[in-house]
Amino acid sequence: VRVEESGGGSVQPGGSLNLACTWSDKVVALYAVGWYRRSPGMQRELIAAVASGGVTRIYLDSAKGRFTVSRDNDKNTAWLEVNNVQLEDAATYYCNIGLREEDLFDPSKIPDWTEGTQVTVSS
Repeated sequence: VRVEESGGGSVQPGGSLNLACTWSDKVVALYAVGWYRRSPGMQRELIAAVASGGVTRIYLDSAKGRFTVSRDNDKNTAWLEVNNVQLEDAATYYCNIGLREEDLFDPSKIPDWTEGTQVTVSS
C-alpha cells in the first residue's frame, strides 16, 4: 500500500501550510496515519497521528498548539495543517500508515518511505 505526500514548498515565518497524504487503496481507511518530519542532520520524528476512526494525537511537543492532523477516508486523504510556521519547521515531511497507531511510534522500524514533501521556511 502506497501513500504520497504533497503540499510542501516555501513559506514565510508565521505563515501556514497544509500538507496532504493521499492513497488509492481503500484499505488504508482501516489504518492509522502518521505524519513525520526529518530536518537536515536529524532523525525522522513522529509529529502526529490520526487513527482510522479519526481520533488525533500530537506527539511532538513543539507541534502542540500549531499543528492539526485530520483525515477524510472518503477522499483517501489525511492532512497536516501547520500554523504560525517557525524556522525549525523546515524539513522534509512524510506520512506513513500502521495497522495500529503504536506501529507508527518508531520510524526506524517502518521499512518503506517515500521521498516526502519538502518545506522551506524563509522570509
